[in-house]
Amino acid sequence: MALWILIAAAVLVLLWMIAVYNGLVGKRNRVRNAWSQIDVQLKRRHDLIPNLVNTVKGYMQHEKQVLEQVTEARQRAITAGGNVPARAAAEGDLTRAVGSLLAVAEAYPQLRADRNVLALQEELSSTENKIAFARQFYNDSVMEMNTARESFPASLVANAFGFQPATSFEIADPAERAVPQVQL
Repeated sequence: MALWILIAAAVLVLLWMIAVYNGLVGKRNRVRNAWSQIDVQLKRRHDLIPNLVNTVKGYMQHEKQVLEQVTEARQRAITAGGNVPARAAAEGDLTRAVGSLLAVAEAYPQLRADRNVLALQEELSSTENKIAFARQFYNDSVMEMNTARESFPASLVANAFGFQPATSFEIADPAERAVPQVQL
């Protein structure tokens, strides 16, 4: 009888470990999916920025430095890859560079009336909103994953199977929290 109780207890512990492991895998996959959603929106922004730069380039002959800053910041953001803190910093630099471009563009009345520029600004504004929602979803997923991974007794399974903590997409500089103004 004692042997059957011991076997039943071992089976229950094994089933619990399987359930916890599968739950952690699901949460890890949700974090990966959430990161993919951010990546899709950031790529969309990266694709819009060259169009905006090319459209305003003709009007802004004397603003080469601003245009170069936007182009360089975009390239740094693209090459930052999947390293979340590096990507967040690079995207913050890009946000500031685009904000500078739009601020300088306000001085050009012809630019403010250009339909292509207005359409690109609307797309950029929409994309910025989507990025904000994707970041929120990602950070919520990271919090859920990290909470599950650090909670006892699930932490025993997480540590045994090498589940690493996920990194939030955080904005360190308060100036980066400002959404670029895209209305001219």
